[in-house]
Amino acid sequence: MKKASILFLLIFFLRIDLYSQQNTNLLFHWEDTTLVGSNAYNNTYNEIWGLNINGSEIAVIGSTAGTHFFDVTNPQNSSEVAFVAGAYTGPGVIHRDYHDFDGYLYIVCDEGSPSTLQIVDISNLPTSVNIVYDSNNLLNKVHNIFIDTATAKLYACATGEAMEVFSLTNPSNPTLIYTYNDVGHVHDAYVKNDTAFLNCGNDGLRIMDFTMVNNSGDTPVELASYTSYPDAGYNHSGWLTDDGTIYAMQDENHGYDVKMLDVSDYSNISVLATFNSGVDPNSMAHNGIIKDNFLYLAYYHDGLRVFDISNPSNPVQVNYYDTYLPNNHNSYKGAWGVYPYLNSGNILVSDMQTGLYVFELTTSPTEIKEEKNPSYIYPNPITSSFIINNLYADLIIMYDVFGRAVRTEKLNKNINIFNRNDIKNGLYLIEFYKEGLLLSSDKIIFN
Repeated sequence: MKKASILFLLIFFLRIDLYSQQNTNLLFHWEDTTLVGSNAYNNTYNEIWGLNINGSEIAVIGSTAGTHFFDVTNPQNSSEVAFVAGAYTGPGVIHRDYHDFDGYLYIVCDEGSPSTLQIVDISNLPTSVNIVYDSNNLLNKVHNIFIDTATAKLYACATGEAMEVFSLTNPSNPTLIYTYNDVGHVHDAYVKNDTAFLNCGNDGLRIMDFTMVNNSGDTPVELASYTSYPDAGYNHSGWLTDDGTIYAMQDENHGYDVKMLDVSDYSNISVLATFNSGVDPNSMAHNGIIKDNFLYLAYYHDGLRVFDISNPSNPVQVNYYDTYLPNNHNSYKGAWGVYPYLNSGNILVSDMQTGLYVFELTTSPTEIKEEKNPSYIYPNPITSSFIINNLYADLIIMYDVFGRAVRTEKLNKNINIFNRNDIKNGLYLIEFYKEGLLLSSDKIIFN
């Protein structure tokens, strides 16, 4: 009997590992336990970036120590191939940020005195890198950078000024061409062909035309200001679709939804949809990138979340992988950044506490059936009653750690509220079915 119980327990935990994700396989994970976490959030790691270079795929991840380069071309045999120490290192570091252009990687940090702008020649990867610029003459502390590759301009956000714009005509020797201070703060930017979508924290969204900005002193033109919208909070970041009509935007506040904006007419911007991970009322999205018809989100405590936005009025979650446990949704922890542009289609994610992840989507998003999407339970952990937000399933079965079915419930679409009843404290597996077909599973905790 004891052996049978152990077998059930092992099967249960293997199934939990399997179903902590949907249509997403972990190919590689790295963390270095010798590195220190930050004093603020205990985050050892921060931003992620990716490079397709010399036939190889490179993951770039920031830490409290500096910048790590991994050859992830063959994910199962990934290895660190280069490292650039930060100008400022240690537990005071929270943020680093990256962008590449014309064979160079640009690195900034938002803490330390001094921090520097670091420019790294990456043309010899995966063999080595070469630092060609490391100085605070142009930039010291910087929160985020974005490079408009079409016009060779680097936008440095929250530098002490709201934002500064640099020419990269000479990529290894940037030149300051404009300082933007029309708002108090620019947290992040997305820029394409001189049209800049500026996420201005508590001042909402600004859309600016920087076409005429150059050393002659010409000024940008404001195309739109958008400050009143559902769940308006701290406007953190966003990303534009390739056709320039849809902007996905994250307000960095616990419990606030992601917004899909119609920006096809700057004089009439509207919110097409608001949505979230469905995990917890306090969930919070961080950074997102759009590739094709999919929005890839680093969703802090809820890990990687991928949404099909082919119908921007009805985003559908098609992939996820939870990189952070326990999921108490306090403070700022979990998935920080995501990068979906590797040639292989593999996805890079950085987790603040647990490091670098390389994922593959086991089912191509274009092949995922909408009815296969999971339902979501909150709160989790559960103390008394709980809610299942459901669109597709018609039945749930709950199993204890010994594999015994302890509860079966029929589901209605949308909101289902259940009392705890006599469920004992502990870890359980809940399976979602539609017409007898298993759609998904997830773990829940009663305490």
